[in-house]
Amino acid sequence: TLSCVNTVARHCKVLEKSCGSLGPKHMWVKQFDTVHTQKPHFLAVHCQEVGGKNYEASMSHVDSFVKELLSSEAMKEYSRARVYLDENYKSQEHFTALGSFYFIHDSLKNIHQYDFKAKKFRKVAGKETCSETLETTPMLEKEKFPQDYFPECKWSRKGFIRTRWALPDCVFDLVNIHLFHDASNLVAWEKSPSVYSGTRQKALGYVLDRITDQRYERLPYFVFGDFNFRLDSKQVIESLCSTATMQTVRAAETNEVDKLIFRESDNDRKVVLQLEKKLFNYANQDIFRENNGTSLLQFDKELSVFKDRLHELEISFPPSYPYSEDSNQGKEYMNTRCPAWCDRILMSQSARDLVLKPENEEKSVVYDNIGPNVCMGDHKPVFLSFRITAGAGKPNANKHKCCVLQ
Repeated sequence: TLSCVNTVARHCKVLEKSCGSLGPKHMWVKQFDTVHTQKPHFLAVHCQEVGGKNYEASMSHVDSFVKELLSSEAMKEYSRARVYLDENYKSQEHFTALGSFYFIHDSLKNIHQYDFKAKKFRKVAGKETCSETLETTPMLEKEKFPQDYFPECKWSRKGFIRTRWALPDCVFDLVNIHLFHDASNLVAWEKSPSVYSGTRQKALGYVLDRITDQRYERLPYFVFGDFNFRLDSKQVIESLCSTATMQTVRAAETNEVDKLIFRESDNDRKVVLQLEKKLFNYANQDIFRENNGTSLLQFDKELSVFKDRLHELEISFPPSYPYSEDSNQGKEYMNTRCPAWCDRILMSQSARDLVLKPENEEKSVVYDNIGPNVCMGDHKPVFLSFRITAGAGKPNANKHKCCVLQ
């Protein structure tokens, strides 16, 4: 069998500052051992916001992070690697700040990667790192969403990177994705579903159409990254504040809504929730952690639009965002947004069939987060570990028209 791990990771603040050997960067690499315990033969790591939000000042730290990761104890048995880093922040037209890392264990003898320009697979040997102008690299497809997809942002970095891989008789696509965020809690709460939900739906549909069009053969695909999926704001607030009364505070200069305050009808008019553009201060944060926040999954609806195209295993971890970036508060959420499962690992039906084949024991499939008790940045990385049997995917893949090997 082959063991595969797909990991969504975002380490914004981790790379924003120059870190000593015991700093946040070291913690991120240390927690990477969580992945190593799954003993994967093929490991994919997808990162968003490489270099952090202050990428112009912090991008120089990315290379040292990559070197530390490649030379870490957890990676010593991975003699082959492909690292793709979009570091070209001076190009407004192309910059996505995405990073895709792929590691192949010594025991996996035969693995190939697709050359999209030559339309053939090439054998993977050694370690290679590619950065700057990824859009000219034939070993991947990269695209940034058009500016008009999210006009609220002066310069969005959202987009996707796609790679294609061939294991013995099993071929699949891996897509690193970063969708649009909620720019304002006040706007998100105005209607159900929110305007931001519609923007993400449009962008995700664009990606799915792109990776299943007629240019290349359709294969099983895994899409994982920061989808920025949010709970339905209007419905979740109405549920959390069902017995509260709402006070609207308007800005004196513009008369626009500046703040919403929800108070209990009795109990000394205690404030239950205070909502501003970038403030979501709810009185009982424990509700997002108790039983992994399962009671709130009913408000996680954005994936339902794609129920015929994308599938996901059962979520058994707390909302992945927004965690405190204080290194002493690894379990605490920031009061900036309503906690939500932004970071996900989704797959086509054919990919799901690879993961959940009848001969697979249930315990061999794990969908969880990394570093639940320590600070990993404002997002908790999420991973999926599973085993596939050689020949489980496409029969005679190496003889197939899309799989001419070189």
